[in-house]
Amino acid sequence: MTMAPGALVVYAAAAFAEISGCYAFWAWARLDRAAIWLLPGIVSLAVFAWLLTRIHDPFAGRAYAAYGGVYIVASLAWLWLVERHPPDRWDLIGGVICLVGACVILFAPHAP
Repeated sequence: MTMAPGALVVYAAAAFAEISGCYAFWAWARLDRAAIWLLPGIVSLAVFAWLLTRIHDPFAGRAYAAYGGVYIVASLAWLWLVERHPPDRWDLIGGVICLVGACVILFAPHAP
């Protein structure tokens, strides 16, 4: 995959959209929030899906695989910043491993 300018920004925005959309469903189902929380959740998840189509790779699977590592690290940031629960060392080690894997997928010279 040739790394297009801004791909990491797109991945970060997609992660925020996916996590916030899923969290809206979590809040409704697990935190007893009103069903109105589902509306921004649906919109956010649609934005997430659209954002992933902005990644310039001819193969969706590769774009999604690389996104997975970014998503994991973003989820740990959400855990810390939004839910106010700091990740432990195992969370951080796992996040680094996943991010390294995402970088291998993103920056390796792939055959056409």
